[in-house]
Amino acid sequence: MDTQTLIAELDLDPRRLARALYWQGWRVARIAEHVGVKAATVHSWKRRDAWDDSDPADRIASTIETRMQQLILKEDKEGKDFKEIDLLGRQVERLARVGKYSQTGKESDLNPNLANRNAKPKRQPERNPITDEHQAQLVAAFLDGMFDYQKHWYRAGQQERIRDILKSRQIGATYYFAHEALITALETGRNQIFLSASKAQAFQFRSYICDFVKDVTGVELKGEVIKLPNGAELSFLGTNSRTAQGRHGDLYVDEYFWIPRFLELRKLASGMASQKMYRQTYFSTPSAMSHEGFKVWTGEHFNRGRPKAEHIKLDVSHQALAGGVRGPDGRWRQIVTIIDALAGGCDLFDIDQLRLEYSPEEFLQLFMCQFIDDGASVFSFAALQRAMVDAWAEWDDFKPFAARPFGHRPVWLGYDPSHTGDSAALVVLAPPAVPGGKFRILERAQFKGMDFAKQADFIRQQTQRYNVEYIGIDTSGLGTGVYQLVKQFRPDAVAISYSVEVKTRLVLKALDVINSGRLAFDASHNDIAAAFLSIKKTSTPSGRGVTFAAGRSEETSHADLAWATMHALAHEPLEGATSTNTSFMEIF
Repeated sequence: MDTQTLIAELDLDPRRLARALYWQGWRVARIAEHVGVKAATVHSWKRRDAWDDSDPADRIASTIETRMQQLILKEDKEGKDFKEIDLLGRQVERLARVGKYSQTGKESDLNPNLANRNAKPKRQPERNPITDEHQAQLVAAFLDGMFDYQKHWYRAGQQERIRDILKSRQIGATYYFAHEALITALETGRNQIFLSASKAQAFQFRSYICDFVKDVTGVELKGEVIKLPNGAELSFLGTNSRTAQGRHGDLYVDEYFWIPRFLELRKLASGMASQKMYRQTYFSTPSAMSHEGFKVWTGEHFNRGRPKAEHIKLDVSHQALAGGVRGPDGRWRQIVTIIDALAGGCDLFDIDQLRLEYSPEEFLQLFMCQFIDDGASVFSFAALQRAMVDAWAEWDDFKPFAARPFGHRPVWLGYDPSHTGDSAALVVLAPPAVPGGKFRILERAQFKGMDFAKQADFIRQQTQRYNVEYIGIDTSGLGTGVYQLVKQFRPDAVAISYSVEVKTRLVLKALDVINSGRLAFDASHNDIAAAFLSIKKTSTPSGRGVTFAAGRSEETSHADLAWATMHALAHEPLEGATSTNTSFMEIF
């Protein structure tokens, strides 16, 4: 039986029957004939009851109501009747939710499950979920990946409270100690604290740890302070982190021979590891004999304030410390040169090639753990230390990982091109915002084996990242080719042609800036300080005058960063910004 027949047979109010037929699509004339009234009457009902204004939900609800009443009043119900009643009841409930949604606009009114999804407290996903299986994998990878000299460090770490290691460059010390600290934290639950000259340098530990865990287990560690499942925390701090005073744990101090005011820092840092269960590890490449850490290394600092009978005298030669020795001051010392690293299985170096690339003096300092006698240097190590800052903490306007790290503020570029056998150097220098203010070295880069076209292209890339106001280029050697290419996209590039007078002017300007405390660079860039320290006075070929030399020949390239910096500083007159060499324009 179809719906029309059903409705027709029902003894309904003609007005309701007419409405039902109208909503089914009947014409008014046909409705009037079917119901038995005049067409004008149906038109009147339609207008008064606003049949056209009702929405589809109201029309369906009315039809369902009519059908349900018929089924409910039926005396002899069949199974299909009960099913239809149940179905229509669910439709009534659904229509009620639609009606409520039309008033509130809440999706949970349409779907009650949405309201219940937050009824129970959510279980937060576990952060840094390193399992026992992951830990076993990390320990195995750590032990399998050590060179022999690193195994020696590992054994000393099991027995010694204080390890003090003087090391060659690039032998994987930071990499090793990052992994060692992670394994120690997992196995013992002790906190691990990494302290470096700058936060950028400290975060190198974090990078090594995160990469190690990701490569071995697939787990991605999160957090500036890494919290492990056993409660241990790995903290990465710069030297200006006064919050470090509230921390405790095993301590790692990286490149401590380059940290300014080291004794002050040592007093603060050692307090974090004062409990007997914690150990301290200091490791660094050598800097200058005038550094405060040198006296700690030689034992002289231990003697201060003690009776003469308790004074110690240590043999800190390589022969005495190559195997690692615990001194009477309780510090375990070791010297690891690049030759020791090679003998210990580190085959990453070509020693003969390095001897060609660096002068004998520089090779001894960089790779054979010999300290610099800065008494012969033109630049004072103490003054250079004052220039070393924690850039991440102090320079809010510099974002090193942004597309434009310094925004639209002006910078000066100093470039020292590569000569046959040495490296090229670029320095990005931020000039002072006010006369007499500080110059800041934002970036530095060194490149080896690049022809002059590639060197020029690198300069072009920097002009796209920074608002470059000045470019100073040494035009000797390959510098002429670099300068000509740079002139094509930066006609304002300045050529610096070397002579005794020019070199003297560059050095005097740098001395004035550094000694007056007007230069700043990130403390992790100790290669900048080393470059300035390598510049010494020397006689001119005639023997009648004095000039300055370092890193200007094929055998050495260690001073290229210093010369690049001086090329940028040369844009400010030797006397600085004065009323006679500066001007301003006022627009009305």
